[in-house]
Amino acid sequence: MMADGESPPRQDSTTQLPIGMQQQVEQFLYREAALLDAWRLEEWLQLFTPEARYIVPSTDFPEGQPPEYPALIDDDLTRLRGRVTRLLSGRAHREFPWSRTRHFICSVLIEAVDGDDLAVTAPFIVYRFRHGRPTQYVGRYLYTLLRVGDSLKIRRKRAELDMGGLWDQGTVSILL
Repeated sequence: MMADGESPPRQDSTTQLPIGMQQQVEQFLYREAALLDAWRLEEWLQLFTPEARYIVPSTDFPEGQPPEYPALIDDDLTRLRGRVTRLLSGRAHREFPWSRTRHFICSVLIEAVDGDDLAVTAPFIVYRFRHGRPTQYVGRYLYTLLRVGDSLKIRRKRAELDMGGLWDQGTVSILL
């Protein structure tokens, strides 16, 4: 098992991934995006392991590790559940009524395999539509996925934003 902030050892380039693993990872990430776009956040939470972490670093230090560097979001599963409860309750004023979102993921790459842990990266664009105004978030996801039997779970999700700041967006009030 990898410690927080630690990348798994690089997979030898001659090592072959099991047949179907790339497709399984891609389908898992596409399903995650669809759950977020449909605001099926309780189902989305079920994709995470009990020790999961969800991190959105600050745009000033996108590669920095909390707590040494500030983060816009640094949630364990308990805090993430609280965030979801608040978003679904209508008490999150920036997201009531809910924004419409579209998560686009491409170029999914399994960077490394360490036992049942998979290090996965993928560029993303998330479009948010609120009050007739579109905004976008662009960056890359860094996942640690855990193989559990025939399925996958998110052990760690990190969304590094490429923007130099959030001037147009104001904040990150949606789940990336």
